[in-house]
Amino acid sequence: MVMTISEAWQNMVFLEKLYWCFAIPFSIVFLIQLVLTFFGGDVDATGVDGDADFSIDHDSGIDFQFLSLKNLIAFFTIFGWAGLTAVNAGLAPWLTILISTISGIIMMLIMATLIYYMGKLTESGTLNLNHAVGKTGTVYLTIPANRGGLGKVQIKVQGLQTLDAFTDNNENIKTGALVEVTEIINGEILLVKLSGK
Repeated sequence: MVMTISEAWQNMVFLEKLYWCFAIPFSIVFLIQLVLTFFGGDVDATGVDGDADFSIDHDSGIDFQFLSLKNLIAFFTIFGWAGLTAVNAGLAPWLTILISTISGIIMMLIMATLIYYMGKLTESGTLNLNHAVGKTGTVYLTIPANRGGLGKVQIKVQGLQTLDAFTDNNENIKTGALVEVTEIINGEILLVKLSGK
């Protein structure tokens, strides 16, 4: 005869009931979290005040976070299922608790490590003008001679960029001319010369 859930619950030892109380709800939350992660519903947004340029320039990715909500959910999910497995294997209660706790901690370490290394894969998004030195670009707006004013150059540096430029040439460099970047002035303005000269 098939046992009902109520009868099965009555026949369980306290430790097995406890592990079921962890395994089922945390597994459901873990699965919901997993689905939301894959479909874009997983947002860890926090309000940040301050200078946006400073925040971007100093962003080094995600720090190693051992204690987080995701990691705790993963811990209790694995803790519950490892405990149930150990109880059903007939292990002693102290060994069951030890195995389930160690399994949960290992899962937390795996999750924290994965999130840490995935965070390191992101680009900072900050334009590094030093990568422009020695590259060739096209004059977008005429560059006045002898640093008489700013012109604009289109150049490929972390994607196509339109950047301010000076020149030391004795003549204006007209729109459409090819130029080579020789130096970065004040960390933000290109110093250019006609390409091939």
